[in-house]
Amino acid sequence: MIKTLQVDFQHQDARGQLIQLIHQGYEQINVLESKAGVFRGGHYHKISTEAFYVVTGSVEVHATRDKEEEKKTFHAGDFFAIEPYVVHSFKFPEDCIMVQMYSICVQGSDGTMDIYSEGDK
Repeated sequence: MIKTLQVDFQHQDARGQLIQLIHQGYEQINVLESKAGVFRGGHYHKISTEAFYVVTGSVEVHATRDKEEEKKTFHAGDFFAIEPYVVHSFKFPEDCIMVQMYSICVQGSDGTMDIYSEGDK
């Protein structure tokens, strides 16, 4: 349910570092900042795959689909994806910044949203 991803390209030298997460496949990209102790999520998407790259901090991810459950903790430098129809929630044990990517924009051109609460299943 939670898939660990590899970055496309990474380069580091005396000037600093470049990390190329993707070069295709995502339409919407956000930067998400969460404070320690915050809980987010409790929803799923029917169309979009959602990927996350942890820039700083850490996040505890809880995912469920049907009767299957998975929990993982991700730290700075980790990259992971959550497929459609997987209910996902995040708990932040410390301040965290993540890059968040959707394979299909969460809001359609007609205004409909591809985001459903856990109770909608």
